[in-house]
Amino acid sequence: MPLSVRLDNETEDMLEKAAGILKTTKSNVIKESLHSYCLPLIKEKRKEPHEFVRQLIEDCPGSGDGNLSVRAEEIIRERLRKVDNPC
Repeated sequence: MPLSVRLDNETEDMLEKAAGILKTTKSNVIKESLHSYCLPLIKEKRKEPHEFVRQLIEDCPGSGDGNLSVRAEEIIRERLRKVDNPC
């Protein structure tokens, strides 16, 4: 499917250099770049809520506090507020 995209000069130069280094077309570089960028976003979006919470818990090791089970809801809410950097 044809698609037209406007690029600034710097981005176009970068695209041409990458295509030259890879000895491929600019279209192929764009396709591969979009796959590399978009596929992880799509996979992340498809996560079930329980997978998201599990990852929040696994990515942040225990704090050593003895009251984590008592404060679990509060801790999860705090981490959800800081989704970009949950730890």
